Amino acid sequence: MTFSNRIYNFRNKTKIASIGILCLFLSNVFTSCSDGNIKLTNNGTTDYEIVYIGTPSESAYQSAVILKKYIDKIAGTEIELVDEGSQSTKNNKVYVGAINEVSLTPHELSIQLKDKNIFISGGSDNALQNAVYVFIEDYLGVKWFSPTVEKIPSQSTITLPSTINYKYKSEITTRTVHSRLFYENDEFANKLKVTTEAFPTYVSNARVHTFHKFIPEEKFYKEHSEYFALRQNKRLPTQLCLTNTDVYTIVKDSVASLFKKNPLAKVVSVSQDDNTQYCQCENCSKIDEEEGSPAGSLILFVNKIAENFPDKQISTLAYQHTRKPCKTKPRENVLITLCSIECDRSAPITEKCNDFTEDLIGWSKLTDNIRIWDYTTQFTNFLAPFPNMNTLQPNVQLFRDNNAKWVFEQHSNNPSELFELRSYITAKLLWNPDLDSLITEFTVGYYEEAGVYVKKYVDLIHAELKKHPDFFLFLYGDPSQAFDSYLNPELLEIYKGYFDAAEKAVATKPEVLKRVKEARLSTDYAILEAAKQNLNSQLSLVSQENSNRANMFIKDKLEDFYNTCKAADINLMNEMGFTVDEYYNSYKKTIEVAIKPNIAKGKKVTLFTKPKKYANENPQVLTDGALGGNNFYANWLGFEGNHLEAVIDLDSIQTISSISTAFLQVTNHIVFYPLNVSYYYSNDNKTFKKLGALVNDEPLRKTSKINNIKYFEFAFPKVAARYIKIKAENMNEAPYWHHAAGLPSWIFVDEVIVE
Repeated sequence: MTFSNRIYNFRNKTKIASIGILCLFLSNVFTSCSDGNIKLTNNGTTDYEIVYIGTPSESAYQSAVILKKYIDKIAGTEIELVDEGSQSTKNNKVYVGAINEVSLTPHELSIQLKDKNIFISGGSDNALQNAVYVFIEDYLGVKWFSPTVEKIPSQSTITLPSTINYKYKSEITTRTVHSRLFYENDEFANKLKVTTEAFPTYVSNARVHTFHKFIPEEKFYKEHSEYFALRQNKRLPTQLCLTNTDVYTIVKDSVASLFKKNPLAKVVSVSQDDNTQYCQCENCSKIDEEEGSPAGSLILFVNKIAENFPDKQISTLAYQHTRKPCKTKPRENVLITLCSIECDRSAPITEKCNDFTEDLIGWSKLTDNIRIWDYTTQFTNFLAPFPNMNTLQPNVQLFRDNNAKWVFEQHSNNPSELFELRSYITAKLLWNPDLDSLITEFTVGYYEEAGVYVKKYVDLIHAELKKHPDFFLFLYGDPSQAFDSYLNPELLEIYKGYFDAAEKAVATKPEVLKRVKEARLSTDYAILEAAKQNLNSQLSLVSQENSNRANMFIKDKLEDFYNTCKAADINLMNEMGFTVDEYYNSYKKTIEVAIKPNIAKGKKVTLFTKPKKYANENPQVLTDGALGGNNFYANWLGFEGNHLEAVIDLDSIQTISSISTAFLQVTNHIVFYPLNVSYYYSNDNKTFKKLGALVNDEPLRKTSKINNIKYFEFAFPKVAARYIKIKAENMNEAPYWHHAAGLPSWIFVDEVIVE
């Protein structure tokens, strides 16, 4: 049965007049016969009805229900929703469904106006849903800014343009934004046309970084170390040896088992673990050299696995050491996920990360199955200012232009700076990378009267970053890196002023005020971190009137920050699991340390072991009164693979009875507490007497807390001393089970308090 017959014979085969209307549409499918604007509703009434076509799926029917809901909300109408057989011969129509005579691909959608009738269709249920939401947003003026904030115009008369001939297919067909705003609310995800599942056909426990799952160290390493990577003449369980025949057999059998247990799954990831400690044995190295990249041994291995599963797909990574393309083409059933983790986010990838662009182009010459795993926020400090929003559009355009159909934008999932704005912009750009004015659209809609001030903040911080073209905006950076650039004290005061004005503008609107308070968290966090550095009289932990009292401005700022986070259900500070509660309590401890009497403050420090890279390798960091935060960039003196030995000259003989030294732990970055810390004293700087030693009572384990600060505090009977010596013993290298096994470990030390 043709569509023109089927549409009117579903229930009532006698509606001849309607057949004529549709036939007219079909014969003039690209020509509008209407003059002047179309009134979908008029003064709260309508002569339209919504007709869902055929016997729709539940999803397609719900798309029609959604359209009805929004028309009724906007105009105060009760527009009829009927099936084909129940439609009136008098009313104009809004047809919703798959129109057979309009050929659409599965991701394509169409909105047409013909002879006052509106036809909304899609090449699949999902495309139809997208078409309905496009119509609601673009033609009815509805905006969705968050799961709880939508803007619906109130107008009794809905006027449509006289010509609507819209056809669209998003070139990025799998669009994922790693944000709980979407993951926890499917309806909001649908409105912004993103998926809540980036891996819909994958075996759920084999999506990425799977080497250790196929051949776990706990099971195989002791008896079969040859299965693992050779690093500096030692086998370590960091990665697999991809030229070992037993490794191939075990992985092949494991993949087969996963597909057998998950018969509906189509994809298994066979991919490197999250480190760069790949195998350098003779066989692997020979392949990598011939292939021009460590991706060579990986792709040859993955291709060999994929040969066994021609009706399935094997996914792998082009990530860190495997990012550069090799010479061998991936098989047609091999998916390449290219990751941009190293890139500088201060400017578009094409400006600051040309090697990634070259790798993208290189992989696109080898395969059509390129997937992009991109990153949009700072993972070491979710709530820190991270002015990369002007890079989002050119980066998505780069991916689109190089035929990436699958893009996963790794947000923080948990809230980060301007979380709703970031989620909104990213989702909208994945749908249409050429959209303009999204920041203005969002700030005006979401923050209302305060939006102009939030926009000023966004514009200014990006402009200030641009003044420092050499600044590397890193995913694993820290706000302390910018205290002499876009987060300098003068600018922090301006940003603070913008948010003060924003709060004042919506003071009588509690819900909007709450949004503004959440938006200012990043500026407040930067202020709190700046205060640890004692940048000026306001940005200081201690009162300028009394150095043994806390700065009340900072104490109040900490309380506001904490309370805003708790009210917004913001619980994590970074991807390492450092919680807001831990940050709050740690900060209070930092204030306690800052106001302690410290006779070592400002005193000369001499190092007998060499630091590396951080805190400008300046020994005076240990007594400068500035305190490090939970990231090693912030005022920590680092020692890589060697111990700490330092002497502090108190200038004169002092009576002392306690010494405290702070150490940082960030286990995934090979930063561990020292094994022990010893304290000594002397009056001639030649002969030192040992005061005592503290053994680390939190030895490193797989279950150790990833990110924290520990104070090695030692009290002793009073002694008279001028010189204090501190020794801290480094582990020297990461343990064999750590992802950085074989690499030198760090200790990071900060303020020494002597009382």
